[in-house]
Amino acid sequence: MKRMKCLPPEDPRSFFQQAKVHCAYCNGSYVQSSHTNLGLQIHFSWLFLPFHRMYLHFYERILGSLIQDPTFALPFWNWDHEDGMAIAEMFKDPESPLFDGLRNVYHLPSNKPLDLRWDRVTEDKPFERIRDDNYARVYELMVSGAQRRLEFFGPKYRAGDPPPAGGGGTSERLHNMAHLWTGGHNQQFGEDMGNFYSAGRDPIFYVHHCNVDRLWNVWKTIGGFRFDFDDYDYLNTSFLFYDENSDLIKIKVKDVLDPQALGLEYEDRPIPWRNSRPVPTAAMGPRYVDPSKITSPSAFPLVLEKVTTVMVPRPKKGRTAKEKSAASEILVVEGIELEGDKVVQFEVVINDDPDNPSGPSNSEFAGSFLNIPHVHGNNGHNKFVTGLRMDITELLEDIGAENDDQIQVTLVPKKSDGPVTIGGLKIEYSS
Repeated sequence: MKRMKCLPPEDPRSFFQQAKVHCAYCNGSYVQSSHTNLGLQIHFSWLFLPFHRMYLHFYERILGSLIQDPTFALPFWNWDHEDGMAIAEMFKDPESPLFDGLRNVYHLPSNKPLDLRWDRVTEDKPFERIRDDNYARVYELMVSGAQRRLEFFGPKYRAGDPPPAGGGGTSERLHNMAHLWTGGHNQQFGEDMGNFYSAGRDPIFYVHHCNVDRLWNVWKTIGGFRFDFDDYDYLNTSFLFYDENSDLIKIKVKDVLDPQALGLEYEDRPIPWRNSRPVPTAAMGPRYVDPSKITSPSAFPLVLEKVTTVMVPRPKKGRTAKEKSAASEILVVEGIELEGDKVVQFEVVINDDPDNPSGPSNSEFAGSFLNIPHVHGNNGHNKFVTGLRMDITELLEDIGAENDDQIQVTLVPKKSDGPVTIGGLKIEYSS
């Protein structure tokens, strides 16, 4: 890292230029080569994982070449295990090239684990609670909520499509909070890690994404329908990177799907979250609130300013095991409208007490939405509309609601920097 930072800023191998790669691809700097009226965005779609694997691959090769060691390998921030949730000491020395002064100073102590449910307010949670909630969140986003590849990778994104908006697959939602939690608490736009344009300036960004990449590998070992896309457009999507010789290289998605072909192998680590299936609350069953407190579907779209509960009809109840195997039941929060450069977050619970909503360790917790600030598109407009998809197949089993013809869904707003409008809620099926 020291050698990389000493390279002239115009050198494509320099840290200055490497950090700009993320800014350029992720913050509205590029247009699509054959559709110049459309911006390019590699977040929020099936390109999120393969693009970042390419990015790490060339970054790692450059570092290795600077010390004449072709076997050099980046470490990964093992934040899905309790022993690795805190920021490693090697990143905290102000004299080290691994240091970044724009981090949240409250999260630097060794007894401060990454909180995957951080609300931007609470800083005194017990370690055990953070650990258990983290494991439950990883379980939700890797296991119960990621049974189908579309839900894990995110929506399909082809040449000619407008830039995908926020939301993304569960693999991306799992990674978001580490950005926000690490970024500078006193920076206007959350620099460095807390904003797409600046995230690559922090050396911890790369070890964070190494763990995200590792979890892609882990996901495919869980079984079921967990495998990569074989779509022609997906496989042949290409990007350009500079290699360790400063040569511009075109690389396709199909070139990075086999880690071994890249010489990539991750150290085996325990995965305790695999056995962290959430449990229902003691008062299992629908907690229907006073009808006067139920929001009518006709009230949507609405600005989410308070806890909001709505009844959502299910197209089919009592589904058989065969039907569940054929298609997952997806709760969709649609028409989420917000400013892209604002932190916006809310949680979703089902058949729960709106006055005391459950957390990730309880089965009633369906998921959450978090927007990491970024520029959307390349036309100067930053307001966009997106959605949130949550696989609730297993959740409905656990809370005993499989035979209900409707579910009670509660949206719980968290500290945000701008308004968010919700267009509505519905249930659909994903095969």
